[in-house]
Amino acid sequence: MIAKLKGRLDSTGLDHAIIDVGGVGYLVGASSRTLAALGPVGEAVTVHTEMLVSEDSIRLVGFARAEERDWFRLLTSVQGVGSRVALAILSALEPGELHRAVATGDKAMIARANGVGPKLAQRIANELKDKIGAVPTSAGAAGGGFAAVPVGGHSADAISALQNLGFKPAEAGTAVAAAEEELGEGASLDALVRLALRKAAK
Repeated sequence: MIAKLKGRLDSTGLDHAIIDVGGVGYLVGASSRTLAALGPVGEAVTVHTEMLVSEDSIRLVGFARAEERDWFRLLTSVQGVGSRVALAILSALEPGELHRAVATGDKAMIARANGVGPKLAQRIANELKDKIGAVPTSAGAAGGGFAAVPVGGHSADAISALQNLGFKPAEAGTAVAAAEEELGEGASLDALVRLALRKAAK
């Protein structure tokens, strides 16, 4: 499983980027939002990735932020939402906007994405509502939508780590926000995850 790529941006297309990692070019599908966030060709980049394995292919999808990858996983768990539709939704909506739309059942906002009709938008809202927690605060929207998590630092990776351990996005976001507030912005990822785990377990 390839979870992250760190290398140089070789080139970009309408729906993908090629990341040069040690002389090997990885073709990574991506939303327009992620492609815009990668910066100029030739610069160093880090992308969070999801590997999609089917009978006849193995593909990578890349995300500028871990929150986008987490939303991609949630979206593709809904029947009728494949990788292309999920990326279209993430191109149209910030994670915080998507969180708010799902939490409030705003199918019109979800349907702004190409290829998403009213019925599919309603299904997405219905199936994901119980998985995402409460409506985010404005600070939460800035941090990715799951909770009031400060932007930057190791918060996104810490949230992802807690979710991989089985915590819901809202629980993980709240615990990481509390841990980062206590430890300060300079905290290491390891220390942040350890303290967040203790807070989430209370």
